[in-house]
Amino acid sequence: MTHLVRRPISADALLSAVADDAQGALTLFLGTVREFNDGRQVSGIDYSAYEPMAERELQRIVESARQRHPGLRVAVEHRLGTLRVGETSVGIATAHAHRAPTLDAVREIIDAIKLDVPIWKREHYVDGSREWVAAVPVPP
Repeated sequence: MTHLVRRPISADALLSAVADDAQGALTLFLGTVREFNDGRQVSGIDYSAYEPMAERELQRIVESARQRHPGLRVAVEHRLGTLRVGETSVGIATAHAHRAPTLDAVREIIDAIKLDVPIWKREHYVDGSREWVAAVPVPP
């Protein structure tokens, strides 16, 4: 399950999408809009995307994780639109019979989303200015 959404992301719904009695481990990652970035106080972020391509890339990323971790169940949602500080922008739930694949897959998926999915963000600062923010490669 992968979706671009314009509504708040529900952690419960993501976990429900991957849970079943065969799974012994569930992992949930929620990325939220933080108050400061590069020393500047943030009031919100606009997320936009080239939606057809973003949906395809999200699917590709999830399928790749499932191939690396057989038996893995995954649900991903990324929010579009204007979000305030503290709101969830991305949610990833994984489930597997064992914990290691769930933890490994969450990191792989969020790193790939940041690098490969055409979703852009424009930060709003408390001083009234706005700036597009470039994706930054995540250190290993």
